[in-house]
Amino acid sequence: MESMLTTNQAARRLGVKPATVYAYVSRGLLTSEKLNRQSMFDVAEVEALAQRTGARGAVAAVTDRIRTRISLLEHDRLYYRGRSVTELSASKRFEDVAHWLWTSVDTVGLQFPEGQEIWMALPDSATLTDRIRVAVALASAGDPLRFDLERSVSTAKALIADVVESLPLVGKPQGTDIADRLWARLSPLPPQPEILNAALILLADHDLAVSTMAARVAASARAHPYAVVSAGLGAMEGQKHGTATTLAHRFLAQAEADPMGAVAERLRTGQRIPGFGHRIYQARDPRAEHLLSQLRPHGSLVADRIIETQPLTFPNIDLALAQLGLTFQMPPDAGEAIFAIARIVGWIAHAMEEYQEPGLRFRALGVYTGDRP
Repeated sequence: MESMLTTNQAARRLGVKPATVYAYVSRGLLTSEKLNRQSMFDVAEVEALAQRTGARGAVAAVTDRIRTRISLLEHDRLYYRGRSVTELSASKRFEDVAHWLWTSVDTVGLQFPEGQEIWMALPDSATLTDRIRVAVALASAGDPLRFDLERSVSTAKALIADVVESLPLVGKPQGTDIADRLWARLSPLPPQPEILNAALILLADHDLAVSTMAARVAASARAHPYAVVSAGLGAMEGQKHGTATTLAHRFLAQAEADPMGAVAERLRTGQRIPGFGHRIYQARDPRAEHLLSQLRPHGSLVADRIIETQPLTFPNIDLALAQLGLTFQMPPDAGEAIFAIARIVGWIAHAMEEYQEPGLRFRALGVYTGDRP
């Protein structure tokens, strides 16, 4: 019989015990049918009840098992191990914040190793994120000790340095910090590494974002750090995650000459304005607020003109990253590259946490809705 669930499957979807499913039947909330002496439930009816009751189901059963000491999202604020991310971005270096997230040890002046430029023959159509993914794979292949999970911190430091060095130069490096090195690969303008440093810190982690979930699932299988990062990068490249900043950059570039006209055209065609709202934050994205405040001394922002037209919502980090790229003549996908390089820190931090948990703990059971045997 098609589109039918067993009692256990219905219970998992509804987030209740099997006995509660039968209670729903007795109350007329569900209809039970007998198939080979087994109670079966229509999947559409179960789904409708799940929507009415706000059941969180199997996904919640997985995420509820994740206990983390890395990031806290609370009251529209973000904290790394109890410290405000905006305060960290204003006072610390990316390298020191990364070490703090990995180890809970506070440092000042920590240096990452000199990266090795990884040669890669890629087509002209390759994006910066394509280069990052290939660099991670090649760095992994060149590390015979990659399966030593105890080396995760040193592996992460070297990997971030290698990834940065593998991006093509567009300027002259004028420092040894990651922000200095990365600036020379993203902008031809005089360096403003303190702004890029702030952006990297703001993006280093964000609780259980979808890419972080992918990284943790990989880590639960005891994947090495390179594979964990590859899993995160795969999820990040989804249209609803990391690539959102590139869409916002293209919109701002189009809107630069006529912001009001660009917004009006979007509204006329029924398209949403990119770079606004968030699934977690309710009234403000603190990361966007802080980064935009860092950009305003460098000139008028087209993002501010767009924000004025959106009084019922708020700008998110995608819009702020897009404005960063536009202000300093970075390529349209520079925001994706900044996002990816920064988030390597969080993925590795979550992987190190996951390595301490029982392996394969996220093995879930699907809710089969096809033909019954």
